[in-house]
Amino acid sequence: MGAVGLRPLLDSVRYEVLPARATEDKVLAHVPRDVVVTVTASPVKGLEPTLDLAGRLAAHGYRVVPHVPARLLRDDAHLKEVVDRLRAAGVDDVFVPAGDADPQAGAYDGALPVLRRLTELGRPFTHVGVTGYPESHPLIHDDITIQAMWDKREHATYIVSNLCFDPRVLGEWVARIRRRDVTLPVHLGVAGPVQRAKLLAMATKIGVGESTRFLTKHASWFLRFAAPGGYSPDRLLGRCGEALTAPSAGVAGLHLFTFNQIAETERWRRALLDRLGG
Repeated sequence: MGAVGLRPLLDSVRYEVLPARATEDKVLAHVPRDVVVTVTASPVKGLEPTLDLAGRLAAHGYRVVPHVPARLLRDDAHLKEVVDRLRAAGVDDVFVPAGDADPQAGAYDGALPVLRRLTELGRPFTHVGVTGYPESHPLIHDDITIQAMWDKREHATYIVSNLCFDPRVLGEWVARIRRRDVTLPVHLGVAGPVQRAKLLAMATKIGVGESTRFLTKHASWFLRFAAPGGYSPDRLLGRCGEALTAPSAGVAGLHLFTFNQIAETERWRRALLDRLGG
Protein backbone atom coordinates (compact mmCIF):
# COMPACT_ATOMS: atom_id res chain seq x y z
CA MET A 1 0.00 0.00 0.00
CA GLY A 2 1.52 3.33 -1.02
CA ALA A 3 1.75 6.43 1.11
CA VAL A 4 -1.11 8.05 -0.73
CA GLY A 5 -3.47 5.28 0.36
CA LEU A 6 -2.20 4.71 3.87
CA ARG A 7 -1.80 8.26 5.16
CA PRO A 8 -5.53 9.10 5.22
CA LEU A 9 -6.22 5.95 7.23
CA LEU A 10 -3.59 6.95 9.79
CA ASP A 11 -4.96 10.48 9.95
CA SER A 12 -8.52 9.22 10.55
CA VAL A 13 -7.57 6.92 13.38
CA ARG A 14 -9.51 5.76 16.43
CA TYR A 15 -7.90 4.30 19.55
CA GLU A 16 -9.89 1.70 21.47
CA VAL A 17 -9.01 1.70 25.19
CA LEU A 18 -10.20 -0.21 28.24
CA PRO A 19 -11.50 1.75 31.25
CA ALA A 20 -8.74 0.79 33.68
CA ARG A 21 -7.35 2.88 36.54
CA ALA A 22 -4.48 4.40 34.56
CA THR A 23 -6.25 4.84 31.22
CA GLU A 24 -7.15 8.51 31.64
CA ASP A 25 -3.57 9.48 32.47
CA LYS A 26 -2.21 7.45 29.54
CA VAL A 27 -4.61 9.11 27.09
CA LEU A 28 -3.79 12.59 28.38
CA ALA A 29 -0.06 11.92 28.18
CA HIS A 30 0.09 10.36 24.74
CA VAL A 31 -3.02 10.89 22.59
CA PRO A 32 -3.51 14.08 20.54
CA ARG A 33 -6.92 15.73 20.82
CA ASP A 34 -7.66 15.05 17.14
CA VAL A 35 -7.55 11.27 17.70
CA VAL A 36 -10.92 9.70 18.50
CA VAL A 37 -10.90 7.58 21.67
CA THR A 38 -13.36 4.72 22.02
CA VAL A 39 -13.98 3.20 25.46
CA THR A 40 -14.92 -0.46 25.81
CA ALA A 41 -17.45 -1.87 28.28
CA SER A 42 -16.92 -4.93 30.44
CA PRO A 43 -19.59 -7.62 30.86
CA VAL A 44 -18.13 -8.14 34.35
CA LYS A 45 -17.89 -4.54 35.55
CA GLY A 46 -20.86 -3.15 33.65
CA LEU A 47 -21.34 0.24 32.01
CA GLU A 48 -20.39 2.54 34.88
CA PRO A 49 -16.59 2.54 34.32
CA THR A 50 -17.17 3.20 30.61
CA LEU A 51 -19.55 6.10 31.19
CA ASP A 52 -17.31 7.59 33.86
CA LEU A 53 -14.16 7.52 31.73
CA ALA A 54 -16.02 8.75 28.65
CA GLY A 55 -17.30 11.75 30.57
CA ARG A 56 -13.87 12.61 31.95
CA LEU A 57 -12.13 12.33 28.56
CA ALA A 58 -14.85 14.41 26.90
CA ALA A 59 -14.26 17.10 29.54
CA HIS A 60 -10.59 17.10 28.51
CA GLY A 61 -11.59 17.91 24.94
CA TYR A 62 -11.46 14.48 23.31
CA ARG A 63 -14.03 13.16 20.91
CA VAL A 64 -15.06 10.07 22.84
CA VAL A 65 -17.06 7.05 21.67
CA PRO A 66 -18.35 4.92 24.56
CA HIS A 67 -19.38 1.34 23.88
CA VAL A 68 -22.98 0.72 24.93
CA PRO A 69 -23.52 -3.06 24.61
CA ALA A 70 -27.18 -4.01 24.32
CA ARG A 71 -26.85 -6.92 26.74
CA LEU A 72 -25.66 -4.61 29.53
CA LEU A 73 -28.81 -2.46 29.40
CA ARG A 74 -31.53 -3.36 31.89
CA ASP A 75 -34.51 -1.75 30.14
CA ASP A 76 -35.73 1.33 28.27
CA ALA A 77 -35.38 3.48 31.37
CA HIS A 78 -31.74 2.47 31.75
CA LEU A 79 -31.07 3.25 28.09
CA LYS A 80 -32.66 6.68 28.48
CA GLU A 81 -30.54 7.31 31.57
CA VAL A 82 -27.38 6.40 29.64
CA VAL A 83 -28.40 8.63 26.73
CA ASP A 84 -29.07 11.62 29.00
CA ARG A 85 -25.78 11.17 30.85
CA LEU A 86 -23.73 10.97 27.67
CA ARG A 87 -25.48 13.89 26.04
CA ALA A 88 -24.90 15.99 29.16
CA ALA A 89 -21.19 15.15 28.85
CA GLY A 90 -21.15 16.35 25.25
CA VAL A 91 -20.85 12.91 23.68
CA ASP A 92 -22.37 12.71 20.19
CA ASP A 93 -21.06 9.31 19.07
CA VAL A 94 -21.74 5.84 20.50
CA PHE A 95 -20.84 2.30 19.46
CA VAL A 96 -23.64 -0.24 19.99
CA PRO A 97 -22.59 -3.91 19.86
CA ALA A 98 -24.68 -6.78 21.16
CA GLY A 99 -22.07 -7.45 23.86
CA ASP A 100 -20.93 -10.62 25.58
CA ALA A 101 -22.82 -10.41 28.89
CA ASP A 102 -24.23 -13.85 29.70
CA PRO A 103 -26.81 -13.74 31.05
CA GLN A 104 -27.95 -10.43 29.62
CA ALA A 105 -28.80 -7.68 32.08
CA GLY A 106 -32.35 -7.11 30.86
CA ALA A 107 -34.64 -6.86 27.88
CA TYR A 108 -32.16 -6.36 25.06
CA ASP A 109 -30.53 -9.46 23.56
CA GLY A 110 -29.00 -7.75 20.52
CA ALA A 111 -27.99 -4.40 19.10
CA LEU A 112 -30.88 -3.88 16.66
CA PRO A 113 -33.62 -3.30 19.30
CA VAL A 114 -31.38 -0.71 21.00
CA LEU A 115 -30.70 1.01 17.69
CA ARG A 116 -34.42 1.13 16.92
CA ARG A 117 -35.11 2.56 20.36
CA LEU A 118 -32.49 5.28 19.84
CA THR A 119 -34.22 6.20 16.60
CA GLU A 120 -37.53 6.40 18.47
CA LEU A 121 -35.85 8.69 21.00
CA GLY A 122 -35.12 11.14 18.20
CA ARG A 123 -31.62 10.02 17.24
CA PRO A 124 -29.88 11.68 20.19
CA PHE A 125 -26.40 10.93 18.81
CA THR A 126 -25.06 12.27 15.52
CA HIS A 127 -22.94 9.17 15.00
CA VAL A 128 -23.82 5.56 15.83
CA GLY A 129 -21.50 2.65 15.13
CA VAL A 130 -22.22 -1.05 14.74
CA THR A 131 -20.02 -4.16 14.49
CA GLY A 132 -18.84 -5.91 11.35
CA TYR A 133 -17.28 -9.40 11.27
CA PRO A 134 -14.61 -9.92 8.59
CA GLU A 135 -13.80 -13.34 10.06
CA SER A 136 -16.61 -15.74 10.83
CA HIS A 137 -18.43 -15.19 14.09
CA PRO A 138 -18.08 -18.29 16.30
CA LEU A 139 -21.86 -18.55 16.76
CA ILE A 140 -23.42 -16.75 13.78
CA HIS A 141 -23.27 -17.58 10.06
CA ASP A 142 -21.57 -15.01 7.81
CA ASP A 143 -24.74 -14.38 5.81
CA ILE A 144 -26.57 -13.51 9.01
CA THR A 145 -23.93 -11.04 10.17
CA ILE A 146 -24.03 -9.25 6.82
CA GLN A 147 -27.83 -9.28 6.88
CA ALA A 148 -27.64 -7.76 10.37
CA MET A 149 -25.60 -4.84 9.00
CA TRP A 150 -28.24 -4.35 6.32
CA ASP A 151 -30.98 -4.35 8.97
CA LYS A 152 -29.07 -1.79 11.05
CA ARG A 153 -28.24 0.58 8.20
CA GLU A 154 -31.23 2.85 8.83
CA HIS A 155 -30.21 3.41 12.43
CA ALA A 156 -26.37 3.45 12.24
CA THR A 157 -23.91 5.79 10.55
CA TYR A 158 -20.79 3.61 10.38
CA ILE A 159 -19.37 0.11 10.88
CA VAL A 160 -16.35 -0.90 12.98
CA SER A 161 -14.87 -4.17 11.76
CA ASN A 162 -13.89 -6.69 14.37
CA LEU A 163 -10.23 -7.55 14.79
CA CYS A 164 -8.74 -9.37 11.80
CA PHE A 165 -5.16 -10.31 10.88
CA ASP A 166 -5.71 -11.52 7.31
CA PRO A 167 -5.55 -8.91 4.50
CA ARG A 168 -7.24 -11.27 2.03
CA VAL A 169 -10.16 -11.83 4.38
CA LEU A 170 -10.49 -8.08 4.99
CA GLY A 171 -10.51 -7.27 1.31
CA GLU A 172 -13.03 -9.98 0.45
CA TRP A 173 -15.30 -8.97 3.33
CA VAL A 174 -15.38 -5.31 2.30
CA ALA A 175 -16.13 -6.27 -1.29
CA ARG A 176 -18.88 -8.63 -0.14
CA ILE A 177 -20.73 -6.13 2.03
CA ARG A 178 -20.56 -3.56 -0.79
CA ARG A 179 -22.07 -6.10 -3.19
CA ARG A 180 -24.90 -6.47 -0.70
CA ASP A 181 -25.44 -2.68 -0.87
CA VAL A 182 -24.25 -2.05 2.68
CA THR A 183 -22.91 1.46 2.08
CA LEU A 184 -22.04 2.61 5.62
CA PRO A 185 -18.41 3.76 5.97
CA VAL A 186 -16.12 1.21 7.61
CA HIS A 187 -13.51 1.83 10.29
CA LEU A 188 -11.02 -0.98 9.85
CA GLY A 189 -10.33 -2.90 13.07
CA VAL A 190 -6.60 -3.59 13.44
CA ALA A 191 -4.49 -4.58 16.45
CA GLY A 192 -2.02 -1.90 17.40
CA PRO A 193 1.62 -2.78 18.13
CA VAL A 194 1.56 -5.03 21.16
CA GLN A 195 3.90 -7.27 23.10
CA ARG A 196 2.61 -10.68 24.11
CA ALA A 197 3.57 -10.34 27.78
CA LYS A 198 1.80 -7.00 28.08
CA LEU A 199 -1.29 -8.37 26.35
CA LEU A 200 -1.42 -11.26 28.81
CA ALA A 201 -1.01 -8.86 31.73
CA MET A 202 -3.83 -6.69 30.39
CA ALA A 203 -6.11 -9.70 30.01
CA THR A 204 -5.60 -10.76 33.61
CA LYS A 205 -6.42 -7.26 34.87
CA ILE A 206 -9.83 -7.22 33.19
CA GLY A 207 -11.31 -9.51 35.83
CA VAL A 208 -11.23 -13.23 36.45
CA GLY A 209 -14.43 -14.10 34.61
CA GLU A 210 -13.84 -11.81 31.67
CA SER A 211 -10.16 -12.68 31.45
CA THR A 212 -11.04 -16.35 31.08
CA ARG A 213 -13.56 -15.49 28.38
CA PHE A 214 -11.05 -13.25 26.59
CA LEU A 215 -8.33 -15.88 26.57
CA THR A 216 -10.74 -18.61 25.47
CA LYS A 217 -12.13 -16.58 22.57
CA HIS A 218 -8.81 -15.19 21.39
CA ALA A 219 -6.19 -17.81 22.24
CA SER A 220 -4.99 -17.90 18.63
CA TRP A 221 -4.08 -14.21 18.82
CA PHE A 222 -1.21 -14.90 21.19
CA LEU A 223 0.66 -16.92 18.57
CA ARG A 224 0.81 -13.78 16.47
CA PHE A 225 2.27 -11.76 19.34
CA ALA A 226 4.96 -14.33 20.22
CA ALA A 227 7.55 -13.18 17.67
CA PRO A 228 10.60 -11.30 18.96
CA GLY A 229 9.67 -7.65 19.47
CA GLY A 230 5.98 -8.42 19.54
CA TYR A 231 3.37 -7.71 16.88
CA SER A 232 3.16 -4.69 14.59
CA PRO A 233 0.37 -3.97 12.07
CA ASP A 234 2.76 -2.73 9.37
CA ARG A 235 2.74 -5.97 7.39
CA LEU A 236 -1.04 -6.26 7.44
CA LEU A 237 -1.51 -2.69 6.27
CA GLY A 238 1.20 -3.07 3.66
CA ARG A 239 -0.57 -6.07 2.14
CA CYS A 240 -4.08 -4.63 2.09
CA GLY A 241 -3.49 -2.66 -1.09
CA GLU A 242 -6.20 -1.00 -3.12
CA ALA A 243 -8.83 -3.44 -1.87
CA LEU A 244 -9.16 -1.22 1.20
CA THR A 245 -7.90 2.14 -0.03
CA ALA A 246 -9.97 2.46 -3.20
CA PRO A 247 -12.84 4.96 -2.85
CA SER A 248 -15.33 2.19 -3.62
CA ALA A 249 -14.24 0.33 -0.47
CA GLY A 250 -15.57 3.12 1.73
CA VAL A 251 -12.93 2.63 4.44
CA ALA A 252 -13.05 5.78 6.57
CA GLY A 253 -10.03 5.09 8.76
CA LEU A 254 -8.32 2.72 11.17
CA HIS A 255 -9.81 1.52 14.45
CA LEU A 256 -6.77 0.47 16.48
CA PHE A 257 -7.23 -1.97 19.33
CA THR A 258 -4.57 -0.62 21.71
CA PHE A 259 -5.02 -3.18 24.53
CA ASN A 260 -4.15 -0.10 26.65
CA GLN A 261 -0.66 0.04 25.17
CA ILE A 262 -1.51 3.61 24.31
CA ALA A 263 1.95 5.20 24.27
CA GLU A 264 3.29 2.39 22.09
CA THR A 265 0.40 2.76 19.65
CA GLU A 266 0.84 6.50 19.22
CA ARG A 267 4.63 6.17 18.82
CA TRP A 268 4.05 3.56 16.11
CA ARG A 269 1.57 5.80 14.28
CA ARG A 270 3.82 8.87 14.42
CA ALA A 271 6.84 6.87 13.25
CA LEU A 272 4.90 5.46 10.31
CA LEU A 273 3.58 8.90 9.37
CA ASP A 274 7.16 10.22 9.50
CA ARG A 275 8.31 7.45 7.18
CA LEU A 276 5.51 8.35 4.80
CA GLY A 277 6.45 12.01 4.95
CA GLY A 278 3.32 12.96 7.00
